[in-house]
Amino acid sequence: MPDYNLSYFYVFVFFAVGAFVVGALMTVSRIIAPRRPTPEKLRPYESGEEPIGQAWGRYPIHFYVFALLFVVFDVEVIFLFPWAVIFASLGWYGIVEMGVFIAILVVGLVYAWKKDALSWY
Repeated sequence: MPDYNLSYFYVFVFFAVGAFVVGALMTVSRIIAPRRPTPEKLRPYESGEEPIGQAWGRYPIHFYVFALLFVVFDVEVIFLFPWAVIFASLGWYGIVEMGVFIAILVVGLVYAWKKDALSWY
């Protein structure tokens, strides 16, 4: 019977060594990195544009909905790759199952399209 407590010890040692290495590298970087702050270097910089207005601006919700739809459909497409690898061994059952899966995705896409969630104003 294997000793499971020893497995926890290995995980803890791995975590401790990893934390030590990260801490050591950050400390070395802090010590040897040159620091010459100037007002120009300390100014906020965003995408090459001068900061205008307050940082707490409001963004339209459709940007978030569009991004969420992208993530959902992107993750769903990931499920197609394992299916394609074992496609030959699944037979008709696998084809029907994937057909149902893609039909659900198409229904979601049509719903998002009807709700005008895909327009980029």
